[in-house]
Amino acid sequence: MKLAKQLTRSIAKSYSAAMTREQSGELPIQTGALPWRLAPKNGIEVLLVTGRRSGRWTIPKGWPMPGKSLAEAAEQEAFEEAGVRGTIDPNPIGTFRHVKQLHVVGDLEVNIVVHPLWVDRELPKWPELGQRKRKWFSPKEAAKRVESPELSSMIRQAVKKSLRH
Repeated sequence: MKLAKQLTRSIAKSYSAAMTREQSGELPIQTGALPWRLAPKNGIEVLLVTGRRSGRWTIPKGWPMPGKSLAEAAEQEAFEEAGVRGTIDPNPIGTFRHVKQLHVVGDLEVNIVVHPLWVDRELPKWPELGQRKRKWFSPKEAAKRVESPELSSMIRQAVKKSLRH
């Protein structure tokens, strides 16, 4: 619990630094969920969502949330952006860099800390319904669809290692 509080404080500082880029030499942190499920015929599938502005396929992600661990915030983002619920792994499987397009400060490079989320419920309505698309892909296809080579590699590796335990 002590570590979680330290992480939360660290994350809050990263968010502040993100808003005023000059204050920090390190990249700010965001958190993301890699939603997956076992499909009856297709084996493991990965859920991707489109970005609101870009329309590109990616994973649900967002800023850390006060009072929540990175994993809990990733789980909340998966609900808000993709309308899924499940079990989040508190241990991240990796990070990747992403350039956010912020109206106030322009482009901002961030590190996304990714947690696997085993999906057991897909909801018909969710907060960002109509703002994004969601779609299940085979891991191979999901890895091709995302723009980030780091995320692509993470998807392929996660299927081989983390998602099969």
